[in-house]
Amino acid sequence: MKVMIRIAVVLFISLSFLPGSYSQEVKVKGSFPYKQQGLTEKEAIVHLLSRFTYGFDQQQIEKVEKQGLEKWFRQQLEGNIKDDRLNNLMDNYADVLLSNRAIDSLYPRSARVRRQAVKEGFISKDSIDNSKQSYKEAIQKFMEVKGYRPENELNRQFLASKIVRAVYSQNQLREVMTDFWFNHFNVSFTKGQVAPFIPNYEAYVIRPNALGDFQDLLLATAKAPAMLMYLDNFSSVADNPKSKGKKGLNENYARELMELHTLGVDGGYTQKDVTEAARVLTGWTIYPMQGYGNVQKENIANNKNNVTDGDFLFLANRHDKGTKTVLAHTFSNKGYEEGVELLKMLASKPQTAEFIVHKLAVRFVSDNPSPVLVNRMKDAFLKNNGDISAVLTMMVYSPEFWDKKTIDQKIKTPFELAISAVRGLDADVNNPIKLNNWVTRMGEQKYHYIAPTGFPDKSDYWINTGSLLNRMNFGLSFTAENNSGVEVDLMRVTEGREPESAEQALEVFGRKLLPDADMDVLKKRLTPLLTQQDLQEKVSAASQKSRDKGMMQDDRAQGQKISTKNKNQTNAMLAQIVGLIIGSPEFQRR
Repeated sequence: MKVMIRIAVVLFISLSFLPGSYSQEVKVKGSFPYKQQGLTEKEAIVHLLSRFTYGFDQQQIEKVEKQGLEKWFRQQLEGNIKDDRLNNLMDNYADVLLSNRAIDSLYPRSARVRRQAVKEGFISKDSIDNSKQSYKEAIQKFMEVKGYRPENELNRQFLASKIVRAVYSQNQLREVMTDFWFNHFNVSFTKGQVAPFIPNYEAYVIRPNALGDFQDLLLATAKAPAMLMYLDNFSSVADNPKSKGKKGLNENYARELMELHTLGVDGGYTQKDVTEAARVLTGWTIYPMQGYGNVQKENIANNKNNVTDGDFLFLANRHDKGTKTVLAHTFSNKGYEEGVELLKMLASKPQTAEFIVHKLAVRFVSDNPSPVLVNRMKDAFLKNNGDISAVLTMMVYSPEFWDKKTIDQKIKTPFELAISAVRGLDADVNNPIKLNNWVTRMGEQKYHYIAPTGFPDKSDYWINTGSLLNRMNFGLSFTAENNSGVEVDLMRVTEGREPESAEQALEVFGRKLLPDADMDVLKKRLTPLLTQQDLQEKVSAASQKSRDKGMMQDDRAQGQKISTKNKNQTNAMLAQIVGLIIGSPEFQRR
Protein backbone atom coordinates (compact mmCIF):
# COMPACT_ATOMS: atom_id res chain seq x y z
CA MET A 1 0.00 0.00 0.00
CA LYS A 2 2.75 2.47 0.98
CA VAL A 3 4.63 1.72 -2.25
CA MET A 4 1.52 2.41 -4.34
CA ILE A 5 0.83 5.65 -2.48
CA ARG A 6 4.41 6.79 -3.08
CA ILE A 7 4.05 6.01 -6.78
CA ALA A 8 0.83 8.00 -6.94
CA VAL A 9 2.41 10.95 -5.12
CA VAL A 10 5.33 10.97 -7.58
CA LEU A 11 2.88 10.97 -10.50
CA PHE A 12 0.85 13.74 -8.84
CA ILE A 13 3.92 15.96 -8.49
CA SER A 14 4.69 15.37 -12.18
CA LEU A 15 1.41 17.02 -13.21
CA SER A 16 2.30 20.73 -13.03
CA PHE A 17 2.52 23.41 -15.71
CA LEU A 18 2.99 27.12 -16.42
CA PRO A 19 1.08 28.76 -19.30
CA GLY A 20 2.50 31.63 -21.34
CA SER A 21 1.01 34.62 -23.17
CA TYR A 22 1.57 36.88 -26.17
CA SER A 23 0.03 40.13 -27.31
CA GLN A 24 0.38 40.39 -31.09
CA GLU A 25 -2.56 40.99 -33.43
CA VAL A 26 -3.95 37.87 -35.06
CA LYS A 27 -5.22 37.32 -38.59
CA VAL A 28 -7.67 34.47 -39.00
CA LYS A 29 -6.44 33.11 -42.32
CA GLY A 30 -3.59 31.14 -43.82
CA SER A 31 -1.63 28.68 -41.72
CA PHE A 32 -1.87 28.19 -37.99
CA PRO A 33 1.04 29.96 -36.23
CA TYR A 34 2.61 26.84 -34.71
CA LYS A 35 5.94 27.24 -36.51
CA GLN A 36 6.43 30.66 -34.96
CA GLN A 37 6.07 28.95 -31.58
CA GLY A 38 8.79 26.45 -32.41
CA LEU A 39 6.57 23.42 -33.12
CA THR A 40 7.07 20.92 -35.90
CA GLU A 41 4.11 19.94 -38.05
CA LYS A 42 3.77 16.60 -36.26
CA GLU A 43 3.88 18.27 -32.84
CA ALA A 44 1.19 20.70 -33.99
CA ILE A 45 -1.00 17.87 -35.30
CA VAL A 46 -0.72 15.96 -32.04
CA HIS A 47 -1.58 19.10 -30.08
CA LEU A 48 -4.56 19.89 -32.31
CA LEU A 49 -5.91 16.35 -32.01
CA SER A 50 -5.35 16.23 -28.26
CA ARG A 51 -7.44 19.35 -27.72
CA PHE A 52 -10.25 18.86 -30.23
CA THR A 53 -10.82 15.09 -30.21
CA TYR A 54 -11.29 12.34 -27.65
CA GLY A 55 -8.04 10.68 -28.68
CA PHE A 56 -6.18 9.53 -31.75
CA ASP A 57 -3.78 6.98 -33.20
CA GLN A 58 -1.02 7.13 -35.81
CA GLN A 59 -3.51 6.70 -38.64
CA GLN A 60 -5.36 9.84 -37.60
CA ILE A 61 -2.12 11.79 -37.33
CA GLU A 62 -1.28 10.79 -40.89
CA LYS A 63 -4.78 11.74 -42.05
CA VAL A 64 -4.46 15.28 -40.67
CA GLU A 65 -0.95 15.56 -42.10
CA LYS A 66 -2.29 14.66 -45.55
CA GLN A 67 -5.40 16.84 -45.28
CA GLY A 68 -3.70 19.83 -43.67
CA LEU A 69 -4.31 21.13 -40.16
CA GLU A 70 -6.40 24.09 -41.22
CA LYS A 71 -8.65 22.10 -43.55
CA TRP A 72 -9.13 19.38 -40.93
CA PHE A 73 -10.15 21.98 -38.36
CA ARG A 74 -12.58 23.71 -40.72
CA GLN A 75 -14.17 20.36 -41.50
CA GLN A 76 -14.56 19.64 -37.81
CA LEU A 77 -16.20 23.04 -37.28
CA GLU A 78 -18.75 22.18 -39.96
CA GLY A 79 -19.43 18.95 -38.07
CA ASN A 80 -21.22 17.09 -40.84
CA ILE A 81 -18.75 14.39 -41.90
CA LYS A 82 -20.47 11.20 -43.04
CA ASP A 83 -20.71 8.87 -40.03
CA ASP A 84 -22.05 5.55 -41.34
CA ARG A 85 -20.37 3.33 -38.75
CA LEU A 86 -21.59 5.44 -35.86
CA ASN A 87 -25.10 5.61 -37.28
CA ASN A 88 -25.21 1.82 -37.56
CA LEU A 89 -24.02 1.43 -33.98
CA MET A 90 -26.57 3.97 -32.77
CA ASP A 91 -29.35 1.68 -34.00
CA ASN A 92 -28.71 -0.25 -30.78
CA TYR A 93 -29.65 2.85 -28.77
CA ALA A 94 -32.49 4.21 -30.89
CA ASP A 95 -34.67 5.18 -27.94
CA VAL A 96 -32.33 7.99 -26.88
CA LEU A 97 -33.34 9.81 -30.07
CA LEU A 98 -37.07 9.59 -29.40
CA SER A 99 -39.11 12.71 -28.73
CA ASN A 100 -39.85 13.62 -25.13
CA ARG A 101 -43.48 12.69 -25.62
CA ALA A 102 -42.57 9.28 -27.03
CA ILE A 103 -40.24 8.66 -24.09
CA ASP A 104 -42.94 9.81 -21.68
CA SER A 105 -45.29 7.22 -23.18
CA LEU A 106 -42.77 4.38 -23.46
CA TYR A 107 -40.82 4.90 -20.22
CA PRO A 108 -43.35 6.06 -17.60
CA ARG A 109 -42.00 6.75 -14.13
CA SER A 110 -42.66 4.07 -11.53
CA ALA A 111 -45.11 6.18 -9.50
CA ARG A 112 -47.27 6.71 -12.56
CA VAL A 113 -47.19 2.99 -13.37
CA ARG A 114 -48.39 2.18 -9.84
CA ARG A 115 -51.22 4.69 -10.01
CA GLN A 116 -52.32 3.41 -13.38
CA ALA A 117 -52.13 -0.24 -12.30
CA VAL A 118 -54.34 0.52 -9.29
CA LYS A 119 -56.77 2.63 -11.34
CA GLU A 120 -57.19 -0.13 -13.92
CA GLY A 121 -57.66 -2.78 -11.24
CA PHE A 122 -54.52 -4.70 -12.12
CA ILE A 123 -53.35 -4.49 -8.51
CA SER A 124 -55.02 -3.35 -5.31
CA LYS A 125 -53.82 -0.27 -3.46
CA ASP A 126 -53.22 -2.40 -0.36
CA SER A 127 -50.82 -4.68 -2.27
CA ILE A 128 -48.25 -1.96 -2.99
CA ASP A 129 -45.05 -3.12 -1.30
CA ASN A 130 -41.69 -2.89 -3.07
CA SER A 131 -40.24 -5.48 -0.70
CA LYS A 132 -42.60 -8.21 -1.91
CA GLN A 133 -41.67 -10.28 -4.94
CA SER A 134 -45.33 -10.84 -5.82
CA TYR A 135 -45.87 -7.08 -6.09
CA LYS A 136 -42.78 -6.64 -8.29
CA GLU A 137 -43.93 -9.45 -10.57
CA ALA A 138 -47.41 -7.94 -10.84
CA ILE A 139 -46.01 -4.53 -11.80
CA GLN A 140 -43.66 -6.14 -14.31
CA LYS A 141 -46.58 -8.02 -15.85
CA PHE A 142 -48.63 -4.83 -16.04
CA MET A 143 -45.75 -3.03 -17.81
CA GLU A 144 -45.46 -5.88 -20.31
CA VAL A 145 -49.18 -5.74 -21.05
CA LYS A 146 -48.98 -1.97 -21.60
CA GLY A 147 -45.75 -2.14 -23.59
CA TYR A 148 -43.90 -0.02 -21.03
CA ARG A 149 -40.15 -0.23 -20.49
CA PRO A 150 -38.22 0.32 -17.23
CA GLU A 151 -36.66 3.74 -16.68
CA ASN A 152 -33.19 2.32 -16.11
CA GLU A 153 -33.20 0.84 -19.63
CA LEU A 154 -33.42 4.33 -21.12
CA ASN A 155 -30.62 5.52 -18.83
CA ARG A 156 -28.49 2.53 -19.82
CA GLN A 157 -28.99 3.23 -23.52
CA PHE A 158 -28.16 6.90 -23.03
CA LEU A 159 -24.93 6.27 -21.11
CA ALA A 160 -23.87 3.62 -23.62
CA SER A 161 -24.59 5.92 -26.56
CA LYS A 162 -22.41 8.63 -24.98
CA ILE A 163 -19.45 6.24 -24.97
CA VAL A 164 -20.15 5.02 -28.51
CA ARG A 165 -20.42 8.54 -29.93
CA ALA A 166 -17.18 9.65 -28.30
CA VAL A 167 -15.27 6.61 -29.55
CA TYR A 168 -16.58 6.27 -33.09
CA SER A 169 -17.82 9.65 -34.31
CA GLN A 170 -15.91 11.21 -37.20
CA ASN A 171 -17.22 14.59 -36.03
CA GLN A 172 -15.08 14.62 -32.93
CA LEU A 173 -15.21 18.35 -32.28
CA ARG A 174 -19.01 18.33 -32.25
CA GLU A 175 -18.92 15.60 -29.58
CA VAL A 176 -16.31 17.45 -27.53
CA MET A 177 -18.33 20.67 -27.74
CA THR A 178 -21.55 18.83 -26.91
CA ASP A 179 -19.90 17.67 -23.72
CA PHE A 180 -18.61 21.18 -23.00
CA TRP A 181 -22.01 22.83 -23.43
CA PHE A 182 -23.90 20.13 -21.56
CA ASN A 183 -21.59 20.76 -18.63
CA HIS A 184 -22.13 24.52 -18.98
CA PHE A 185 -25.91 24.15 -19.14
CA ASN A 186 -25.90 21.28 -16.68
CA VAL A 187 -28.93 19.21 -15.76
CA SER A 188 -28.74 16.05 -13.67
CA PHE A 189 -30.18 12.56 -13.30
CA THR A 190 -30.05 13.17 -9.55
CA LYS A 191 -33.28 15.14 -9.87
CA GLY A 192 -35.48 12.19 -10.76
CA GLN A 193 -38.26 13.96 -12.63
CA VAL A 194 -35.67 15.53 -14.97
CA ALA A 195 -34.09 12.22 -16.01
CA PRO A 196 -36.48 11.21 -18.83
CA PHE A 197 -35.91 14.55 -20.57
CA ILE A 198 -32.09 14.43 -20.54
CA PRO A 199 -31.47 12.24 -23.63
CA ASN A 200 -33.61 14.53 -25.76
CA TYR A 201 -31.94 17.58 -24.21
CA GLU A 202 -28.51 16.48 -25.36
CA ALA A 203 -29.66 15.14 -28.74
CA TYR A 204 -31.88 18.00 -29.88
CA VAL A 205 -30.90 21.03 -27.80
CA ILE A 206 -27.17 20.81 -27.10
CA ARG A 207 -25.63 18.82 -29.96
CA PRO A 208 -27.26 20.67 -32.91
CA ASN A 209 -26.28 24.06 -31.43
CA ALA A 210 -22.83 23.13 -30.13
CA LEU A 211 -20.97 24.93 -32.93
CA GLY A 212 -23.57 27.54 -33.84
CA ASP A 213 -24.65 30.83 -32.27
CA PHE A 214 -24.59 31.12 -28.49
CA GLN A 215 -27.87 33.04 -28.53
CA ASP A 216 -29.66 30.14 -30.24
CA LEU A 217 -28.18 27.67 -27.77
CA LEU A 218 -29.20 29.81 -24.79
CA LEU A 219 -32.78 30.14 -26.01
CA ALA A 220 -33.02 26.42 -26.78
CA THR A 221 -31.86 25.46 -23.29
CA ALA A 222 -34.24 27.94 -21.65
CA LYS A 223 -37.20 26.32 -23.42
CA ALA A 224 -36.10 22.71 -22.93
CA PRO A 225 -38.18 20.58 -20.53
CA ALA A 226 -35.00 19.27 -18.88
CA MET A 227 -33.87 22.79 -17.93
CA LEU A 228 -37.37 24.03 -17.11
CA MET A 229 -37.76 21.12 -14.71
CA TYR A 230 -34.20 21.08 -13.32
CA LEU A 231 -34.19 24.73 -12.24
CA ASP A 232 -37.93 24.86 -11.48
CA ASN A 233 -38.91 27.53 -13.97
CA PHE A 234 -41.74 25.30 -15.23
CA SER A 235 -43.65 26.10 -12.01
CA SER A 236 -42.82 29.81 -11.78
CA VAL A 237 -45.90 32.03 -12.03
CA ALA A 238 -46.70 35.66 -11.35
CA ASP A 239 -47.14 36.49 -7.68
CA ASN A 240 -50.76 36.86 -6.68
CA PRO A 241 -51.32 38.92 -3.51
CA LYS A 242 -54.78 37.37 -3.15
CA SER A 243 -53.42 33.84 -3.30
CA LYS A 244 -53.14 32.02 0.01
CA GLY A 245 -49.97 30.10 0.80
CA LYS A 246 -46.60 30.38 -0.95
CA LYS A 247 -45.87 32.89 -3.68
CA GLY A 248 -45.64 31.55 -7.20
CA LEU A 249 -42.40 33.21 -8.33
CA ASN A 250 -39.35 30.93 -8.51
CA GLU A 251 -35.96 32.60 -9.00
CA ASN A 252 -33.78 29.50 -9.40
CA TYR A 253 -33.48 29.59 -13.17
CA ALA A 254 -33.13 33.38 -13.39
CA ARG A 255 -30.29 33.27 -10.88
CA GLU A 256 -28.36 30.52 -12.66
CA LEU A 257 -29.14 32.08 -16.03
CA MET A 258 -27.12 35.11 -15.00
CA GLU A 259 -24.50 33.56 -12.76
CA LEU A 260 -23.72 30.35 -14.66
CA HIS A 261 -25.14 30.60 -18.18
CA THR A 262 -24.34 34.17 -19.24
CA LEU A 263 -22.89 37.05 -17.20
CA GLY A 264 -20.88 35.12 -14.63
CA VAL A 265 -20.79 35.65 -10.88
CA ASP A 266 -19.06 39.04 -11.31
CA GLY A 267 -21.22 40.10 -14.23
CA GLY A 268 -22.58 43.29 -12.71
CA TYR A 269 -26.12 42.20 -11.87
CA THR A 270 -27.92 42.52 -8.54
CA GLN A 271 -30.44 40.44 -6.62
CA LYS A 272 -33.08 42.87 -7.87
CA ASP A 273 -32.10 41.99 -11.45
CA VAL A 274 -32.52 38.30 -10.64
CA THR A 275 -36.01 38.85 -9.25
CA GLU A 276 -37.03 41.00 -12.20
CA ALA A 277 -35.66 38.44 -14.67
CA ALA A 278 -37.64 35.73 -12.91
CA ARG A 279 -40.77 37.83 -13.39
CA VAL A 280 -39.97 38.19 -17.09
CA LEU A 281 -39.76 34.40 -17.40
CA THR A 282 -43.00 33.55 -15.59
CA GLY A 283 -45.35 31.37 -17.60
CA TRP A 284 -42.53 29.44 -19.32
CA THR A 285 -43.45 25.81 -18.77
CA ILE A 286 -43.79 22.35 -20.34
CA TYR A 287 -46.49 21.34 -22.79
CA PRO A 288 -48.61 18.74 -21.00
CA MET A 289 -47.75 15.08 -21.49
CA GLN A 290 -49.17 11.98 -19.84
CA GLY A 291 -46.82 12.26 -16.89
CA TYR A 292 -46.20 16.02 -16.79
CA GLY A 293 -48.21 19.21 -16.78
CA ASN A 294 -51.51 20.00 -15.13
CA VAL A 295 -52.96 22.17 -17.87
CA GLN A 296 -55.87 20.93 -19.94
CA LYS A 297 -54.76 20.85 -23.57
CA GLU A 298 -58.12 22.10 -24.76
CA ASN A 299 -57.67 25.25 -22.67
CA ILE A 300 -54.32 26.14 -24.21
CA ALA A 301 -55.76 27.17 -27.56
CA ASN A 302 -58.39 29.36 -25.92
CA ASN A 303 -55.86 32.10 -25.16
CA LYS A 304 -54.29 33.55 -28.30
CA ASN A 305 -51.37 34.86 -26.23
CA ASN A 306 -50.26 31.35 -25.30
CA VAL A 307 -47.27 30.05 -27.26
CA THR A 308 -46.43 26.44 -28.05
CA ASP A 309 -43.16 25.26 -29.58
CA GLY A 310 -42.69 21.50 -29.45
CA ASP A 311 -42.50 20.56 -25.78
CA PHE A 312 -42.38 24.20 -24.68
CA LEU A 313 -45.46 26.10 -23.57
CA PHE A 314 -45.90 29.73 -22.61
CA LEU A 315 -49.05 30.31 -20.56
CA ALA A 316 -50.10 33.93 -20.70
CA ASN A 317 -52.33 33.70 -17.63
CA ARG A 318 -49.33 32.69 -15.51
CA HIS A 319 -47.14 35.52 -16.76
CA ASP A 320 -46.38 38.65 -14.75
CA LYS A 321 -47.85 41.44 -16.85
CA GLY A 322 -46.33 44.27 -14.84
CA THR A 323 -43.34 46.40 -15.81
CA LYS A 324 -39.96 44.78 -15.13
CA THR A 325 -36.45 46.24 -15.30
CA VAL A 326 -33.37 44.06 -15.76
CA LEU A 327 -29.92 45.65 -16.08
CA ALA A 328 -31.59 49.01 -16.83
CA HIS A 329 -33.63 47.45 -19.64
CA THR A 330 -37.41 47.73 -19.28
CA PHE A 331 -39.87 44.97 -20.20
CA SER A 332 -43.57 45.74 -20.25
CA ASN A 333 -46.48 43.41 -21.00
CA LYS A 334 -45.10 41.69 -24.11
CA GLY A 335 -45.80 38.17 -22.89
CA TYR A 336 -43.58 35.43 -24.30
CA GLU A 337 -41.48 37.91 -26.30
CA GLU A 338 -40.24 39.48 -23.05
CA GLY A 339 -38.37 36.29 -22.23
CA VAL A 340 -36.89 36.01 -25.72
CA GLU A 341 -35.81 39.65 -25.53
CA LEU A 342 -34.20 39.07 -22.13
CA LEU A 343 -32.24 36.04 -23.32
CA LYS A 344 -31.02 37.84 -26.45
CA MET A 345 -29.97 40.82 -24.34
CA LEU A 346 -28.00 38.62 -21.94
CA ALA A 347 -26.39 36.68 -24.79
CA SER A 348 -25.05 39.89 -26.34
CA LYS A 349 -23.58 41.43 -23.18
CA PRO A 350 -19.78 41.95 -23.06
CA GLN A 351 -19.76 40.29 -19.61
CA THR A 352 -21.32 37.20 -21.18
CA ALA A 353 -18.77 37.20 -23.99
CA GLU A 354 -15.90 37.33 -21.50
CA PHE A 355 -17.38 34.66 -19.25
CA ILE A 356 -18.06 32.23 -22.10
CA VAL A 357 -14.76 32.65 -23.94
CA HIS A 358 -12.81 32.31 -20.71
CA LYS A 359 -14.46 28.93 -20.13
CA LEU A 360 -13.61 27.93 -23.70
CA ALA A 361 -10.00 29.02 -23.23
CA VAL A 362 -9.78 27.01 -20.01
CA ARG A 363 -11.17 23.96 -21.79
CA PHE A 364 -8.91 24.14 -24.83
CA VAL A 365 -5.79 26.07 -23.81
CA SER A 366 -4.93 26.06 -20.10
CA ASP A 367 -6.39 26.29 -16.62
CA ASN A 368 -5.12 29.88 -16.47
CA PRO A 369 -5.42 31.29 -19.99
CA SER A 370 -3.68 34.48 -21.04
CA PRO A 371 -5.84 37.61 -20.60
CA VAL A 372 -4.64 38.68 -24.04
CA LEU A 373 -6.06 35.51 -25.58
CA VAL A 374 -9.32 35.87 -23.66
CA ASN A 375 -9.75 39.47 -24.84
CA ARG A 376 -9.07 38.45 -28.42
CA MET A 377 -11.67 35.68 -28.21
CA LYS A 378 -14.10 38.07 -26.54
CA ASP A 379 -13.78 40.49 -29.45
CA ALA A 380 -14.46 37.63 -31.87
CA PHE A 381 -17.56 36.66 -29.87
CA LEU A 382 -18.97 40.20 -29.94
CA LYS A 383 -18.07 40.96 -33.57
CA ASN A 384 -19.63 37.69 -34.75
CA ASN A 385 -22.79 37.84 -32.62
CA GLY A 386 -21.78 34.92 -30.45
CA ASP A 387 -20.77 32.61 -33.30
CA ILE A 388 -19.05 29.78 -31.43
CA SER A 389 -17.14 28.57 -34.48
CA ALA A 390 -15.72 32.06 -35.03
CA VAL A 391 -14.52 32.17 -31.42
CA LEU A 392 -12.83 28.77 -31.72
CA THR A 393 -11.24 29.82 -35.00
CA MET A 394 -9.79 32.94 -33.41
CA MET A 395 -8.48 30.82 -30.56
CA VAL A 396 -6.70 28.32 -32.77
CA TYR A 397 -5.16 31.09 -34.90
CA SER A 398 -3.77 32.73 -31.76
CA PRO A 399 -0.14 32.07 -30.80
CA GLU A 400 -1.16 31.36 -27.19
CA PHE A 401 -2.91 28.19 -28.31
CA TRP A 402 0.40 26.86 -29.69
CA ASP A 403 2.60 28.03 -26.83
CA LYS A 404 4.87 25.14 -25.82
CA LYS A 405 4.18 25.90 -22.16
CA THR A 406 0.52 24.96 -22.61
CA ILE A 407 1.04 21.76 -24.61
CA ASP A 408 0.08 18.59 -22.73
CA GLN A 409 -0.78 20.63 -19.66
CA LYS A 410 -4.53 20.06 -19.46
CA ILE A 411 -5.54 17.05 -17.36
CA LYS A 412 -7.90 14.55 -18.93
CA THR A 413 -11.15 13.93 -17.16
CA PRO A 414 -11.85 10.24 -16.41
CA PHE A 415 -14.14 10.14 -19.45
CA GLU A 416 -11.45 11.64 -21.68
CA LEU A 417 -8.87 9.24 -20.28
CA ALA A 418 -11.01 6.17 -20.97
CA ILE A 419 -12.01 7.19 -24.48
CA SER A 420 -8.49 8.27 -25.45
CA ALA A 421 -7.19 4.84 -24.41
CA VAL A 422 -9.75 3.16 -26.67
CA ARG A 423 -9.03 5.43 -29.62
CA GLY A 424 -5.28 5.40 -29.10
CA LEU A 425 -5.16 1.60 -29.42
CA ASP A 426 -7.82 1.45 -32.15
CA ALA A 427 -9.81 -0.79 -29.84
CA ASP A 428 -13.50 -1.68 -29.94
CA VAL A 429 -16.05 -1.11 -27.20
CA ASN A 430 -18.18 -4.23 -26.83
CA ASN A 431 -19.79 -3.27 -23.53
CA PRO A 432 -20.06 0.52 -23.12
CA ILE A 433 -21.64 0.25 -19.68
CA LYS A 434 -18.58 -1.54 -18.27
CA LEU A 435 -16.38 1.25 -19.58
CA ASN A 436 -18.76 3.83 -18.16
CA ASN A 437 -18.54 2.10 -14.77
CA TRP A 438 -14.79 2.68 -14.83
CA VAL A 439 -15.31 6.34 -15.69
CA THR A 440 -17.59 6.60 -12.66
CA ARG A 441 -15.11 4.82 -10.45
CA MET A 442 -12.39 7.26 -11.50
CA GLY A 443 -14.55 10.14 -10.29
CA GLU A 444 -16.83 11.28 -13.10
CA GLN A 445 -20.37 9.94 -13.04
CA LYS A 446 -21.72 11.32 -16.29
CA TYR A 447 -25.00 13.25 -16.08
CA HIS A 448 -25.06 12.94 -12.28
CA TYR A 449 -23.30 16.13 -11.17
CA ILE A 450 -25.81 17.57 -8.74
CA ALA A 451 -24.98 21.28 -8.85
CA PRO A 452 -25.97 23.42 -11.87
CA THR A 453 -22.32 24.47 -12.18
CA GLY A 454 -21.38 21.22 -13.90
CA PHE A 455 -18.04 19.49 -13.29
CA PRO A 456 -15.13 21.88 -12.57
CA ASP A 457 -12.62 22.20 -15.42
CA LYS A 458 -9.50 22.48 -13.29
CA SER A 459 -6.65 20.01 -12.93
CA ASP A 460 -6.70 19.98 -9.15
CA TYR A 461 -10.31 18.76 -9.15
CA TRP A 462 -9.41 15.61 -11.06
CA ILE A 463 -5.98 14.78 -9.70
CA ASN A 464 -5.09 13.62 -6.21
CA THR A 465 -3.43 10.52 -4.78
CA GLY A 466 -6.62 8.49 -4.61
CA SER A 467 -7.82 9.37 -8.11
CA LEU A 468 -4.40 8.58 -9.58
CA LEU A 469 -4.50 5.12 -8.03
CA ASN A 470 -7.89 4.56 -9.64
CA ARG A 471 -6.51 5.74 -12.98
CA MET A 472 -3.57 3.35 -12.65
CA ASN A 473 -5.98 0.58 -11.74
CA PHE A 474 -8.04 1.35 -14.85
CA GLY A 475 -4.96 1.23 -17.06
CA LEU A 476 -3.83 -2.12 -15.69
CA SER A 477 -7.34 -3.54 -16.13
CA PHE A 478 -7.93 -1.99 -19.53
CA THR A 479 -6.89 -4.87 -21.77
CA ALA A 480 -9.13 -7.36 -19.97
CA GLU A 481 -12.38 -7.21 -21.95
CA ASN A 482 -14.32 -8.84 -19.15
CA ASN A 483 -13.34 -5.90 -16.92
CA SER A 484 -13.34 -2.87 -19.19
CA GLY A 485 -15.83 -3.83 -21.88
CA VAL A 486 -13.13 -3.04 -24.45
CA GLU A 487 -11.60 -5.48 -26.93
CA VAL A 488 -7.93 -4.68 -27.51
CA ASP A 489 -5.74 -6.57 -29.99
CA LEU A 490 -2.25 -5.74 -28.75
CA MET A 491 -0.59 -7.96 -31.35
CA ARG A 492 -2.28 -5.97 -34.11
CA VAL A 493 -0.60 -2.86 -32.74
CA THR A 494 2.77 -4.59 -33.06
CA GLU A 495 1.78 -5.96 -36.51
CA GLY A 496 1.96 -9.52 -35.20
CA ARG A 497 5.52 -9.23 -33.94
CA GLU A 498 5.68 -9.66 -30.19
CA PRO A 499 8.39 -7.45 -28.66
CA GLU A 500 11.42 -9.41 -27.48
CA SER A 501 11.62 -7.64 -24.13
CA ALA A 502 9.62 -5.48 -21.77
CA GLU A 503 11.83 -2.52 -22.64
CA GLN A 504 11.15 -2.94 -26.35
CA ALA A 505 7.42 -3.25 -25.68
CA LEU A 506 7.53 0.00 -23.70
CA GLU A 507 9.16 1.68 -26.68
CA VAL A 508 6.57 0.32 -29.15
CA PHE A 509 3.46 1.09 -27.13
CA GLY A 510 4.87 4.31 -25.73
CA ARG A 511 5.25 5.72 -29.22
CA LYS A 512 1.82 4.40 -30.15
CA LEU A 513 -0.06 6.00 -27.25
CA LEU A 514 2.21 9.01 -26.67
CA PRO A 515 3.65 10.04 -30.05
CA ASP A 516 4.98 13.35 -28.71
CA ALA A 517 6.32 12.13 -25.36
CA ASP A 518 9.94 12.21 -24.25
CA MET A 519 10.63 8.48 -24.36
CA ASP A 520 13.70 8.75 -22.15
CA VAL A 521 11.61 10.30 -19.36
CA LEU A 522 8.85 7.74 -19.85
CA LYS A 523 11.30 4.83 -19.74
CA LYS A 524 12.99 6.16 -16.63
CA ARG A 525 9.64 6.50 -14.89
CA LEU A 526 8.11 3.17 -15.88
CA THR A 527 11.01 0.72 -16.31
CA PRO A 528 11.20 -0.16 -12.57
CA LEU A 529 7.55 -1.29 -12.75
CA LEU A 530 7.67 -3.30 -15.99
CA THR A 531 8.15 -6.73 -14.47
CA GLN A 532 6.80 -6.18 -10.96
CA GLN A 533 4.80 -9.18 -9.82
CA ASP A 534 1.07 -8.83 -9.13
CA LEU A 535 1.18 -5.10 -9.86
CA GLN A 536 -2.47 -4.95 -10.87
CA GLU A 537 -3.66 -6.60 -7.66
CA LYS A 538 -1.47 -4.30 -5.55
CA VAL A 539 -2.71 -1.15 -7.27
CA SER A 540 -6.30 -2.37 -7.03
CA ALA A 541 -5.95 -3.00 -3.30
CA ALA A 542 -4.32 0.39 -2.70
CA SER A 543 -7.00 2.07 -4.78
CA GLN A 544 -9.77 0.45 -2.74
CA LYS A 545 -8.14 1.43 0.55
CA SER A 546 -7.75 5.02 -0.56
CA ARG A 547 -11.42 5.13 -1.51
CA ASP A 548 -12.40 3.70 1.85
CA LYS A 549 -10.50 6.52 3.53
CA GLY A 550 -12.37 9.13 1.49
CA MET A 551 -9.44 10.12 -0.69
CA MET A 552 -11.47 10.22 -3.91
CA GLN A 553 -13.54 13.23 -4.88
CA ASP A 554 -17.31 12.85 -5.14
CA ASP A 555 -17.05 9.35 -3.64
CA ARG A 556 -20.84 9.14 -3.48
CA ALA A 557 -20.78 8.66 -7.24
CA GLN A 558 -18.72 5.48 -7.00
CA GLY A 559 -21.01 2.52 -6.67
CA GLN A 560 -19.71 -0.13 -9.04
CA LYS A 561 -17.85 -3.23 -7.96
CA ILE A 562 -15.37 -3.94 -10.72
CA SER A 563 -13.33 -7.09 -10.95
CA THR A 564 -9.65 -6.39 -11.51
CA LYS A 565 -8.46 -9.93 -12.15
CA ASN A 566 -7.45 -10.24 -15.79
CA LYS A 567 -8.78 -13.63 -16.83
CA ASN A 568 -7.10 -13.34 -20.21
CA GLN A 569 -3.45 -13.89 -19.39
CA THR A 570 -2.31 -13.95 -23.05
CA ASN A 571 0.43 -11.36 -23.57
CA ALA A 572 0.27 -10.49 -19.87
CA MET A 573 3.55 -8.62 -20.13
CA LEU A 574 2.22 -6.43 -22.94
CA ALA A 575 -1.01 -5.82 -21.04
CA GLN A 576 0.91 -4.61 -17.99
CA ILE A 577 3.07 -2.28 -20.05
CA VAL A 578 0.06 -0.79 -21.83
CA GLY A 579 -1.61 -0.34 -18.45
CA LEU A 580 1.41 1.46 -17.05
CA ILE A 581 1.46 3.83 -20.01
CA ILE A 582 -2.26 4.59 -19.64
CA GLY A 583 -1.68 5.25 -15.94
CA SER A 584 1.41 7.40 -16.53
CA PRO A 585 1.43 11.19 -15.97
CA GLU A 586 2.11 11.68 -19.67
CA PHE A 587 -1.11 9.93 -20.69
CA GLN A 588 -3.17 11.86 -18.12
CA ARG A 589 -2.44 15.04 -20.06
CA ARG A 590 -3.87 16.39 -23.24
